[in-house]
Amino acid sequence: MIPPIARRFVAGESVPAALDHARAANEDDIAVILNLLGEHYDDRADARADTDAYLALLDDIADSGLDACVSVKPSQIGMDVSADLFEEHYREIVARADELDAFVWCDMEDADTTDATLDAFESIAADYPWSVGQCVQSNLKRTADDLDRLVDVPGKLRLVKGAYDEGSSIAYTDKADVDAAYRDDLRLLFERRDRGVAVGSHDPEMISLADRLAREHGTEYEVQMLMGVREDAQRDLAAQGVDVYQYAPYGDKWLSYFYRRVRERKENLTFAARAVLGR
Repeated sequence: MIPPIARRFVAGESVPAALDHARAANEDDIAVILNLLGEHYDDRADARADTDAYLALLDDIADSGLDACVSVKPSQIGMDVSADLFEEHYREIVARADELDAFVWCDMEDADTTDATLDAFESIAADYPWSVGQCVQSNLKRTADDLDRLVDVPGKLRLVKGAYDEGSSIAYTDKADVDAAYRDDLRLLFERRDRGVAVGSHDPEMISLADRLAREHGTEYEVQMLMGVREDAQRDLAAQGVDVYQYAPYGDKWLSYFYRRVRERKENLTFAARAVLGR
């Protein structure tokens, strides 16, 4: 059972609980991106099991009529076995989504997997246009070149600052440099795309910049935030007519995810405690 202090960040341990969370979020005009917790499987059977779980989840979402989609992790569906197995499973999940008029996001993990992840996205999006989206991380120095390559691919692009600790030879390690790169990457996307831009950020400055750029260039975009983080802001943005998506993980592997959220920002633990205490 998930303790109350972690429940702020995790949408339950089961599919029904995750769908109930999505239903509640939809009542606030917030769409939900469901992610089954799990990663770094080096066993083919484990990768297959979570692939099957996502196929079933897509069916459940379609049957429910909820405004929800899914997001997978490369190492969850085969990357740590082989890049070919990852792409095979990724393609299978997107094919099912395409049949159901649903949508699949793919998270980005550590820099060693970037090439294989983007190669798979580019290939799959060509076969299933606008049924798939890919996360890219602005803290990587290569990302401007990656966006130049991906900007015409028929899939959504989720821009995040990046949460993985990478070496200074390949990544910006100073916050100011990451923020500057994120602003530049946002400008590139809004200038060169008319849709399919996802602003994955809790930073009010970046969200305001996205709004200005959207007005300037007429680009359709959405804002994505994590469950449990700045939820008042999520509701406020949705009330203003912004397309808001909440990334909501679920499943029995919640402990390590909760630990990461607290480690990233000590304030998250305070927010969770206040939620439990009703303050």
